[in-house]
Amino acid sequence: MSEDLSRARRLVVKIGSSLLVDQGSGAVRRDWLNALADDIHHLRSAGTEILVVSSGAIAVGRRHLGLMQKSIRLEEKQAAAACGQIQLAHAYQEALARHGISVAQILLTLGDTEERRRHLNARSTIVQLLTMGAVPVVNENDTVATTEIRFGDNDRLAARVAAMISADTLVLLSDIDGLYESDPRENPEAVHVPWVGDISPAIEAMAGKAPAGYSSGGMETKIAAAKIATAAGCRMVISNGVDTHPLERLAAGARCTWFVPSASPLTARKRWIVGSLNPVGEVVVDAGAQSALKQGKSLLPPGVVCVRGSFARGDAVIIRSNDGQEIGRGLSAYSNVDAARIAGRKSGEIAEILGYRGRDELIHRDDLVLTG
Repeated sequence: MSEDLSRARRLVVKIGSSLLVDQGSGAVRRDWLNALADDIHHLRSAGTEILVVSSGAIAVGRRHLGLMQKSIRLEEKQAAAACGQIQLAHAYQEALARHGISVAQILLTLGDTEERRRHLNARSTIVQLLTMGAVPVVNENDTVATTEIRFGDNDRLAARVAAMISADTLVLLSDIDGLYESDPRENPEAVHVPWVGDISPAIEAMAGKAPAGYSSGGMETKIAAAKIATAAGCRMVISNGVDTHPLERLAAGARCTWFVPSASPLTARKRWIVGSLNPVGEVVVDAGAQSALKQGKSLLPPGVVCVRGSFARGDAVIIRSNDGQEIGRGLSAYSNVDAARIAGRKSGEIAEILGYRGRDELIHRDDLVLTG
């Protein structure tokens, strides 16, 4: 089975510190970043939405604060991150501005991807930015994250973000061109693995340790990221990003390793809604809405007869017909209080009724699964 970058419609690109930052001087590799920006521009021109997960804030900030010694304390790392994040965001802004592309900075912690409300808020913001043509640049919020609430590596952060926004492709740019049966740094005869369809214990056993330097992740974290991504229906590729134009070279067929899921992002998301979430409320709909749902449409407020239970925005609810039969399940875009207020009313009246403009749909079709 062959994989290529041209199939990507929503792409997450993870960039490590060792690629973006010169380990000697601590300065951003501007020529490399400009070449990456050119690659991003070409992919976007072909219709691909792109989000970047970028390391490098601490590495850049250390240089500006004079913290170039080998070992620094947690407080110094957080100070370096605060300083370096500004430098990093500015570098991305300058590189992509050459193509008229807007950049947005988003800082996340582990909790932002795990706690449902924060997850939904982050997802909504990122998807809106992509819809408006911007390139979100995501990094871990190292200025506030402590050991117990942080990822510690951006491989898994990138995978969580890819799952969060239902991306179909995740690219991990590394200093190696994929997975090998053993560490090629130690064994020149190591066999390259071009494609992985199942992350078995044998595949996990091939992971090595992180290399020395600024990098906080090795093949072990990349395998962990592949597990997260593929479980969400997102394919992942590990590719060598040391040389300029890494995405262009990947698209042209450069050696790499693809990890391929068994389902699409949308299918995986709907499996999650049905199989992993406990409904905490119910929405009863009329015959017209029931017919529209069976045609693959979203649930709009005019078709809602009544709302039962107590739930918040983003909670799972059961959709029932007037005679009590379960029709489906989905994630509500409104709390039970607001849903009850707009039930039976036109979407254009939502702002007047609630005092704010929410989504036109009570449950979007991408967040809805028919079960009966």
